Amino acid sequence: MNLLIVDTLPQDSEETGAALAALTAAVPEHKIVRTAEMEIRPCIGCNACWLQTPGICALKDDYEQLLRDYLQYDAVVFLAGTALGFVDHRMKNVIDRILPLVTMYTCFQNGQMRHVPRYEKFFRFGLLYEGEADGDYLNLWMERVVLNMGGVSMGAFPMGKAREVLSCIL
Repeated sequence: MNLLIVDTLPQDSEETGAALAALTAAVPEHKIVRTAEMEIRPCIGCNACWLQTPGICALKDDYEQLLRDYLQYDAVVFLAGTALGFVDHRMKNVIDRILPLVTMYTCFQNGQMRHVPRYEKFFRFGLLYEGEADGDYLNLWMERVVLNMGGVSMGAFPMGKAREVLSCIL
C-alpha cells in the first residue's frame, strides 16, 4: 500500500502537522505534494483534455505531475482548508483539474450517468479538512467526485481525525 498526500494548505498548522505525522507513520511508502509550492492554474473549461489531447491538460503548469501521481498511488488523501462551509478555492481548483483522468464519454451505472474512466485504475480518495464545514456535505461531495471517476471515497474528516481516514486506507 502506498499513499499520496496532496496538501493544499498554504502552511501547516499544529493540527495539520499531527495529521501528516499520523499518515506518514502508518503508511511508510508515501509521497507528500504541497500545492502551495506549485503553479496550478484554474481549469478554463476548454475540454482539450477530452477532445484534442486526450488525457493531457492544455494548461502547462505543475498539475501534470499530480495527474501522473494519481495513477501511481493506491490511495490519495487531500488536506484542505475550508471557506463558507465547503472546501476552499485551492482544494476546489485541484479537483476541477482532475478531468483528464476520465473521458468525455458517459454511460449509465446503477441508474446514474457517469464518465467512462480513461485508465484501468480504481481511485481511492479521502479528505481531511481544516476549519468549519458541513462534514456530511463534504462526505457526499467526495463520494460523488470519486464515484464519477469509477472509484471509492474514503470519506471526509476534520483534520484532527486523521486516524479515521487511516482506517479506510489500511
